[in-house]
Amino acid sequence: MALLKSLVPCLAIVIFLSISSLSEAKEFVVGGKKKSWEVPSSPDEFNKWAEKIRFQIDDSIVLKYDGKSDSVLQVSEESYKTCNKSNPIKSYNDGNTKITLDRSGPFYFISGAEDHCQKGQKLEIVVLSANHHSGGHSPAAPSPSPVVNHHHAPAPAPHNGGSGLKAGFLGGVAVVGILALV
Repeated sequence: MALLKSLVPCLAIVIFLSISSLSEAKEFVVGGKKKSWEVPSSPDEFNKWAEKIRFQIDDSIVLKYDGKSDSVLQVSEESYKTCNKSNPIKSYNDGNTKITLDRSGPFYFISGAEDHCQKGQKLEIVVLSANHHSGGHSPAAPSPSPVVNHHHAPAPAPHNGGSGLKAGFLGGVAVVGILALV
């Protein structure tokens, strides 16, 4: 019985850490490379990278580039599609740009350098809504080949059951904690 009572503080710590890790913001280096923001070898390279990540509110992206010859422009969907640099929402040129994704929905970024956007140096990120339970920041489950459709629907729920496992784990820990108190 004394052993069970000494486990209660440990269980409380485990529960606290488990819950806090569910909502922890993450930082992602675009493309996963040191010098990430440059003309890609494939025009859809950045978007393929972004599709593998379940971005959540308050996550941030880091773009690394030569700030003397390039920049990052946050733009509207229309400017993204047409590579229009004339009216950006925000402009960055420090060479090591960190952008916090502060809302759900799509974010659009293009290069400010001449013709770079047309060569594929552009990025679309979709941030999940706050009430979407994705089971963490794990990559999305494999999906069928993408259909070219520029209407943005909410991201599909993952099929790996990650959030169910965490909820089951937390429920089990709570039951053990209650039994330990008895």
